[in-house]
Amino acid sequence: MAARASAQTRIDVHHLETYNITMKAAVENKKDQAVVAQLMRMRDKYDHEGMRRTVEGVILVHQHNHPHILVLQQGQTFSLPGGKCKPGEDEINCLKRKLGAKLSPPDYQVSQWDISECVSVWYRPNFEALMYPYIPPHITKPKEQKKLYIVNLPPRFTFSVPKNYKVLAVPLFELYENTKRYGSVLASLPTSLSRFNLQCIATESRGM
Repeated sequence: MAARASAQTRIDVHHLETYNITMKAAVENKKDQAVVAQLMRMRDKYDHEGMRRTVEGVILVHQHNHPHILVLQQGQTFSLPGGKCKPGEDEINCLKRKLGAKLSPPDYQVSQWDISECVSVWYRPNFEALMYPYIPPHITKPKEQKKLYIVNLPPRFTFSVPKNYKVLAVPLFELYENTKRYGSVLASLPTSLSRFNLQCIATESRGM
C-alpha cells in the first residue's frame, strides 16, 4: 500500500516592498569579537552552564515571486536574528526577546511575534566553528544546540534595526549551497524550506 503524502505547511510570504526599515541605537554584540574569542568564551561558560542553546528566526519575504530570507550583516558576518537562551529560558520566549532587540520598533510588544515551526536543528560537537545538522556518533555531549524557527510576518510591518547592523533580503537561489559566503546553516535553508508550501502573496507595494 502506497504511503499517504502529508500536506505541506503553508507559509504566506509577503512582498518585500510592503515593509519599512528604520534604525535604532546600536546594540552590543559579542559577535564583534574574533571567532577564536567567541569559542573561548563558550568554553568558559560551558563549565558551569552546560550546552549552549541558541535560537534563530527564519523570516521570509519575496521579490519577483521568489522567496528571500532576511539576514543581518555585521562586517563580513551574516546571521539570522536570534541569540543565546538564558539558563532555563523557554526557546520561543528567548527568540521573541531577541527579535525585539534586533528588529522590533520601540512601541512593539515582543509577545506579538508569531513563531511557528522548527525548520532545523544544528549541533556544535566541539569548541570549533563547524556545526552539523546531526550529532556525530562519537559525540556524547555537544557544546551547542541551535534551533531555527519560522517567524510569520503580518502583511505590513516596520522593522527597527540597530545602527551597527544591516538587514539584507537574500534570495534562496543565492543562499543555496553557498557555504563559502554564508556558512553551512544559512546555505542549507533552501533545502530545509522545501518541505513547506511557500505562497508568495501579491500585495500592493509601497516604498521602503
